[in-house]
Amino acid sequence: SSKLLNSPSGTLSVMHRVSCVAQHVRASLAPVAVSAYENILVEKRGNAVAIVTLNRPKALNALNHAVMTEVVAAFKGLDQDDDVRVIILTGSGEKAFAAGADIKEMNSRGFAEVAKMDMFWAWQQVREIRKPIIAAVNGFALGGGCEVAMLCDIILASENAKFGQPEINLGTLPGMGGSQRLVRAVGKSKAMEWVLGGNQFTAAEAERAGLVSRVVPLAQLLPEAVKLAELIASKSGPVVQFAKEAVNQAYESSLSDGLLLEKRLFHSTWGFEDRKEGMTAFTEKRKPDFKHK
Repeated sequence: SSKLLNSPSGTLSVMHRVSCVAQHVRASLAPVAVSAYENILVEKRGNAVAIVTLNRPKALNALNHAVMTEVVAAFKGLDQDDDVRVIILTGSGEKAFAAGADIKEMNSRGFAEVAKMDMFWAWQQVREIRKPIIAAVNGFALGGGCEVAMLCDIILASENAKFGQPEINLGTLPGMGGSQRLVRAVGKSKAMEWVLGGNQFTAAEAERAGLVSRVVPLAQLLPEAVKLAELIASKSGPVVQFAKEAVNQAYESSLSDGLLLEKRLFHSTWGFEDRKEGMTAFTEKRKPDFKHK
């Protein structure tokens, strides 16, 4: 880039240019921190993948107001970043993706404050992110942690992952979408059992119920998430966003409305260079060279 190839004083030497390019290539192969936050880590990779890590390991990555604000801000920034096409969300450490909301913080608030601040509603802004989000669930995903995972488009889980909506044990109920998204993911009967019983369930149970896409060994969780993200990122960026919108419409609307949207999005891909490139590459028996436009 021009920033790498131009020094403050002017033109760099040829050797310095080569060194800068080499550094840029090495950087594209390793995680690069793009912003400083107090409660999360954000890394961009040169393969069009970004990783957002909940980073409160001593609190088992519990979700307080500050975490919510930072995650939503990071997602919005990455959604506008042309160098990123897929986002991964995970938790620091091996014990927890997010072990729920911060109970002490919640319990310190009265009804008037909860209502005035519209507590937790800002998490719903994740629905507005157009790029795919993969949840790599390591360890506990309870209460708000389970709900945040369900806000993502795909959930991969480690073998030690535990899911649950235990709010009933605290004298309340899910407040970040758990009672709604869980029904759509696993059906009414199982959602009722999990929400009303307040028990935890394993990654294997979550996979069988349809909540989780795949279960992998803990050591392979992030590599598998990155591998999947790279696969998706290798497709046409705008078409991937259209496909995500179509699937989400099926999740939230009637069949007739979903079919209508799918038809319109499908026809709209004829306005993309990538659609023409993809079909041309297929007929010419070569790999497509998508330009993401």
